[in-house]
Amino acid sequence: MTYTTIMVNLAPGEDNAGLLRVTGELAERCHAEVVGIAARQPLQLLYNDALDFDDAIERDFREIERELEAAETEFRSALLGRASKLEWRSSVTIAPLSEYLAHEARVADLVITGPSSANQPLCRARHVNLGNLLMQIGRPLLIVPKNMDRLKFRRVLVFWKDKRETRRASSDALPLLKLAEEVTVIEIAGKADLAAATRRVNDVAAWLGRHGIIAEAVAAAANGDDAAQLEAFVDEYRADVVVGGAYGHSQLREVVLGGVTRDLLLRAERCAFVSH
Repeated sequence: MTYTTIMVNLAPGEDNAGLLRVTGELAERCHAEVVGIAARQPLQLLYNDALDFDDAIERDFREIERELEAAETEFRSALLGRASKLEWRSSVTIAPLSEYLAHEARVADLVITGPSSANQPLCRARHVNLGNLLMQIGRPLLIVPKNMDRLKFRRVLVFWKDKRETRRASSDALPLLKLAEEVTVIEIAGKADLAAATRRVNDVAAWLGRHGIIAEAVAAAANGDDAAQLEAFVDEYRADVVVGGAYGHSQLREVVLGGVTRDLLLRAERCAFVSH
């Protein structure tokens, strides 16, 4: 099992060098094809008698065209010779960027993207909302910090919760876990559930072992703040990547993510591998 096709989501008009370095290294290790993708929303205008709509729209589309062309050039230059095949896709869309990316991800085993900036109004035309994307895409996401200079998979933590989303994430992450030198499976549980949690993480470690992955199993007593406690484990183990399930639901096109997903997995300090 490996990632045969990787999709990388570029932010047009910005520097994507770190994201592309990580993509290139993973593509080399997996002998994968890489599909580059970028999308922009056009200028959203309200009617104003003093505004020349035609001129503003034309200038905006010219800017978008330049940004998408520059993103393709950056993509091809960074990954030339590093992937078995390169393909480029881009679009100007009035729909949310997450919808476009989710549909196009049908070609990929894994999608690599930068951290979310969608809460910043000026970034919404260029950056996909990761919460919405996680709920829609049906593919695992590898979220790469902007300051990442190379691929680091020495230590990987799997945050276990005995739910569908975590089982999906750990299965999706198998090719990545095989690249790691150290894998730790951690579950946080109440004292009354600690013995059962120990059995669960031991089961997961044994399952990984049958895939050729040696993993340590850890069950820890909860202290009341799962996200803070998991963050402490990340620091203690000096984890390069965290793997976890994304919990949430979609109502009226708004996504509510669970606290651990929101506060830890979607942060920009480290690589996070997430599935829903």
